[in-house]
Amino acid sequence: MIENDLTIRIGGEAGQGLESSGAGLAKALARAGLHIFVHQSYMSRIRGGHNWATIRVSPTPIWAPLERVDLLLALDQETIQQDGPDVVPGGAIIHDETLTVDAALLERGINAIPLPLNAIAREKGSPVMANTAAAAAVAGLTGLPFRYIEGVIHDNFKKKGAEVIAQNLAVARAAYDLAVARGPAGCAYCLTPDESAPPRLVLNGNEAFCLGAVLGGCNFISAYPMTPSTSIFQWMMANAGEYGIVAKQAEDEIAAVCMAVGAAHAGARAMASTSGGGFSLMVEGLGLAGMTETPLVLVDAQRPGPSTGMPTRTEQGDLLFLLWASQGEFPRLVLAPGTIEECFAAGWRAFNLAERYQTPVLVLTDGFQANAMRALAVDALDFAGVTLDRGELLTPADLDALTEPYLRYKITPAGISPRALPGHPRAIFMATSDEHREDSHFEDEDPANRVAQSDKRLRKLDAARADVEPPRRYGPAQADLTLVEWGSSCGPVREAVDRLNAEGHPANQVHFCDLWPFPVEAARAALQDARRIVVVEGNATGQFEFLLHACTGIRAHGHVRRYDGRPFTPEYILARL
Repeated sequence: MIENDLTIRIGGEAGQGLESSGAGLAKALARAGLHIFVHQSYMSRIRGGHNWATIRVSPTPIWAPLERVDLLLALDQETIQQDGPDVVPGGAIIHDETLTVDAALLERGINAIPLPLNAIAREKGSPVMANTAAAAAVAGLTGLPFRYIEGVIHDNFKKKGAEVIAQNLAVARAAYDLAVARGPAGCAYCLTPDESAPPRLVLNGNEAFCLGAVLGGCNFISAYPMTPSTSIFQWMMANAGEYGIVAKQAEDEIAAVCMAVGAAHAGARAMASTSGGGFSLMVEGLGLAGMTETPLVLVDAQRPGPSTGMPTRTEQGDLLFLLWASQGEFPRLVLAPGTIEECFAAGWRAFNLAERYQTPVLVLTDGFQANAMRALAVDALDFAGVTLDRGELLTPADLDALTEPYLRYKITPAGISPRALPGHPRAIFMATSDEHREDSHFEDEDPANRVAQSDKRLRKLDAARADVEPPRRYGPAQADLTLVEWGSSCGPVREAVDRLNAEGHPANQVHFCDLWPFPVEAARAALQDARRIVVVEGNATGQFEFLLHACTGIRAHGHVRRYDGRPFTPEYILARL
């Protein structure tokens, strides 16, 4: 009997409610005190295609998906054909009784469990409730008490009324009881609640970022929906009324970034969210924020490119693009959170950094980070550590006390000038895309002024180095192998390191979250004792490996890369080491 350690996959077509059934089952497992990691795979279409949601369950904290599948819940025949070979011997395929399981799968020791899921849904409620039946069947097969499924149904459907709740409960109860009755004797897997576990939040990276952003004072967002960043905009729109957020859906990404620049200029803590293709359109607006020294936050949830690429897949291919995007030279900060906790922190840190240095802050996530969910204790997110820093922002009283003209772009040692919001009689200044003098007026191409203003802006990078988080070490101090990664590769690498050490191969991890200005000295310190360095990243050309060498002179001994649109897993990394 394997207790609380398995991977469940729910597969079917788009439109069959895979996301809702996967999320509901995940929430039930988290409420039962179990650790989960949820990963989705979906095609770029509204109906049809092969989609799935995978829930990994563990009695201890987990950070990544696995390649194996223990229980496969198939809502269509294609799921059995495509995902059946991933089921381990001794595992099971739960499927509607109208579907068939290949004899070759049964010969491998896989249990087939046919259930009338669609018939139960039609009889007890509605055909669309087949996903409710499916999630309940998994609970019944593994012995998860029904009350956890019941609680999620009450929460998910409370806005639809008592009748819908009653129908879903009837469907779930029937499927649960039938799975208990028809499950194979001595099922290899068991889910036992941990009653002593603390309450847990179930969040994905985009939701965690939004939560941090709201606590950090974000009150404006503009976007044109683009997978996989869309859920950021959806979350902010859904909560706009409660938290006083202005959320504007623009006609395109160019309008979105210009709206955000205008809102930030007026004093809002403003951001725009997009993916790589949309960011390409935002580049000129990014340059406007750089020239006008406007504190703008832009989120790029990466997906494979170029052009449309693979809209619903993941990759880490935009790093170097973001470092140099827009013509000319101006400072920007780049954050690449790698965990739910780091996404939350990036949400509020980005706005503090943008206003402190009066420059754009770019946040790099990706499709994997955006959609993957974990269950974590509420106190795992550092709510008490959230601070608001508006930098050199002048109050009306400050402006009243000025004894000299207000200079918006005043030359200062750190490159950061006093900033006043429009509306005060002494805060009248131009915000032009042309080069300007200290008083903000257009300068007729004076070379000395150009050098002075350009140097002033670039000095911000030197000042910002003090706020760059150093890379984090994980694992033994002395190791034969050091895996270096950035962003969402963090979790899979962490688990790969744990496996290597458990097998007697000393290994550690160096994780980078803040990427620009690059933490040169901290990187050198973290890697000074490394015997063999392997860089793990989700692109074809080794963008971070190049950046590490360019900034520090450190050359990696090898690399593991993935660029097929799928996320890293510990098995993928270990197989290529």
